[in-house]
Amino acid sequence: MSQNRIVIEAGKENKTYWKDIWTFRSLFYFLAWRDILVRYKQTTIGLAWALIRPFLMIAVFGSVNMILMGQDKNPHGVPVFILIAAAILPWNFFSTAFSECSSSLVANSNLVSKVYFPRLIVPASTVIVCLIDFFISFVIIIGLMIYYQFFPGWQILWLPVFLLMALVTALGTGIYFSALNVKFRDFRYIIPFMVQFGLYISPIMFTSQFIYDHKSIPQFVKYIYSMNPMVSVIDGFRWCLNGDAIQFHWVEFSISVCISLFFLVIGIITFRKMEKGFADVI
Repeated sequence: MSQNRIVIEAGKENKTYWKDIWTFRSLFYFLAWRDILVRYKQTTIGLAWALIRPFLMIAVFGSVNMILMGQDKNPHGVPVFILIAAAILPWNFFSTAFSECSSSLVANSNLVSKVYFPRLIVPASTVIVCLIDFFISFVIIIGLMIYYQFFPGWQILWLPVFLLMALVTALGTGIYFSALNVKFRDFRYIIPFMVQFGLYISPIMFTSQFIYDHKSIPQFVKYIYSMNPMVSVIDGFRWCLNGDAIQFHWVEFSISVCISLFFLVIGIITFRKMEKGFADVI
C-alpha cells in the first residue's frame, strides 16, 4: 500500500519556503511549548519568575527615580512606578526576545544539523515564548494602577500596535544576529553588550520629552535618538497607559516603524542567504 509523503528540500524558492513554514507549523508550536516547559522546569515557584524579575527592576529603577526627583509623581501627576513599569515591561520583552532569538540556532544545533525544516521557525518560536512572559508580567502594571487608582484612557487601544512594533523589532534583529551567530560565535559576547548599551540609551530612567526639549543636545543627536525603535515603543506604552499626561511624538514613531520593518526585511534576507550553510558550520 502506498503512503503519502511530504518531501521538503532545502534551498527552494521563497514562495515554496513560506509554504514549508506553514507545513511545519506544528514544529513551531512544539518548540515554543518545549521552551516554556524547560524555562520553568524544576523551579519552586514556576511561572512566578516571569513576575519577579520585572518587579525587582521596577522597584529598583522606581526607587532611584523617586530619590532623584524627590517625589513619587512626575510633574504631570503620573506615579513614578507606573512610569517606570511602562518602560521596563516592553524593554524586558524586547531584550529577552532579542537575546534568545539571536542564540536560538546554536542552542538547537542538534536539531538544525540533523533534519531539514525551515530554520526560521526556531528563532520565531523563541519570540513567542517571550511574549507569553510579557503577558504574565503585565499583571504588575494592572496591580500598580489599582493601587494608585490611576487608570488609562482611550489611548490603551493603541497598546497592541506598540507591542507588535516591539515584536517586529526583536524578531528582525534577532533573526539577523541568529544567522551571524552560527558562523561568527563572537556575537554571543557582543549581544549582551548591545542589550546593556540599549538599556542606557532607551527612555527608561528618563523621558523622551527631556531629550527633545533639552536645548543643549544637538538636533542631529535627537534624530539619531529617535531612530531607536524602542524609544517609540516605550513612549507609546507610556502614552497608552498614562494618556495625555505623556506627550507622544508621531513623526518619530513613523520613522521608528520604518526602521523596524527595515530590520525585519534585512534580517529575513540575511537569514535566507546564510541558511543553506547552517548545517555545515553549526
